[in-house]
Amino acid sequence: MSKKILVVDDASVVRLTLKHLFESYHYNVLEAETGEEAVEKYKTFKPDLVTMDITMPDMDGITAVIEILKIDAKAKIVMCSAMGQSNKVKAAITAGAKTFIVKPLHPERVLSVIKKYLD
Repeated sequence: MSKKILVVDDASVVRLTLKHLFESYHYNVLEAETGEEAVEKYKTFKPDLVTMDITMPDMDGITAVIEILKIDAKAKIVMCSAMGQSNKVKAAITAGAKTFIVKPLHPERVLSVIKKYLD
């Protein structure tokens, strides 16, 4: 059975890029546009891994990490962030995210990180 990845980003181009990348490696991909939607989809689908943007409308990624970890303390969440947000990246790791990937996203880097947590 293939693993499920929830891709959370308010930018549709980022979601689409990650979706195509992950599907080409036979992962099942779910998408969410906001932190709130991410939390709801996590509850419903229990994905094996989440990629999470930090800056989003209605609930930011750090808050979403905290909320998802309340649902499942073993959730595997990887933050995707622009380098200028290093203080927010630290906050996300403190909140419980496993690691972070710096935007712009490079397919090889993204795959090596997610495989580390899925295999």
